[in-house]
Amino acid sequence: MLWAQEGYAVRHPEDPDPVESTKIVAAFTLAVLAVVFSPFVGGAVPALLALLLARQAEAEIRDSEGFLLGGRRLPLIRRLCWIALGIAAAVVVAILLVWIVGLARSAGEPSFEGEIALSRLGG
Repeated sequence: MLWAQEGYAVRHPEDPDPVESTKIVAAFTLAVLAVVFSPFVGGAVPALLALLLARQAEAEIRDSEGFLLGGRRLPLIRRLCWIALGIAAAVVVAILLVWIVGLARSAGEPSFEGEIALSRLGG
């Protein structure tokens, strides 16, 4: 006989045991990989995939009525993904700035090194 305690629901004996969502595990792994590879701009793809998996996992956890665990990791996963995307974006901006500064420095210089063009100019 099962006794119901005040404030607690009684599980049926044939109900499955609560387990951690595999999508949460995959999203967390992808989020960590995204942070690791974000300085090389390769972290953007795993970060986006982790955000998609986290959204799907959140819906599945909500619909599972307590049989899927891992909802506490969702904010951490999202935070790691946005950090990885921010780092990757900062790297892209830094590369563009270096490229633009390089173009600006070489703006007054001729873009050729050959003597053919110089001989036509009389030099």
